[in-house]
Amino acid sequence: MRIAVASDHAGFEGPEPLYKPAIVAHLRALGHEVVDCGPATPDPVDYPDMAERVCRALLCGEADLGILLCGTGIGMSIAANRYPGIRAAACTTEDMARLSREHNNANILCLGRRTLPLEQCLALADLWLATPFSGGERHRRRVDKLG
Repeated sequence: MRIAVASDHAGFEGPEPLYKPAIVAHLRALGHEVVDCGPATPDPVDYPDMAERVCRALLCGEADLGILLCGTGIGMSIAANRYPGIRAAACTTEDMARLSREHNNANILCLGRRTLPLEQCLALADLWLATPFSGGERHRRRVDKLG
C-alpha cells in the first residue's frame, strides 16, 4: 500500500525516538511504500502546509492513504478535512481508529505526538491500515453525502 506521511515540527520533538521517522520506518518495515511529504528536519513548519501535501498526494493518486502527525492530531485533521474527498480522523483509541475506517471510510489518520506514546501511535496505525471500510449501505450512504 502507498501511504503518504507528513508531520509538523512536533513529529521531530524529543526525546527520542522521534515519532515521524519512527512511523515512516515502521511502515516501510511492514512492506508499505511511503510517500514522505515532509518535513525532513525539526525546523518549524505550519501544519496546514503539511496536511495539504498529504491531501494532494491522495487526491492525485500518488498515495492510497495518509497519516498526519502534529501535537494532538486535531490541527492536522481540521486542515485536511478542508479538501473535498478527504476524510481525516484524529484517533486516540483503537475503537476510534477501527470505526473511522469501518464506518467513515477515513483516508487519513491523524495522530498526536504530545498526546500518545509512540507505541500507541504505531498500534493505531497498524489497526487503521488493516481495517477495511464495511461498505454497508447505511455507511456508504452517509459517506457519499460528504462528497
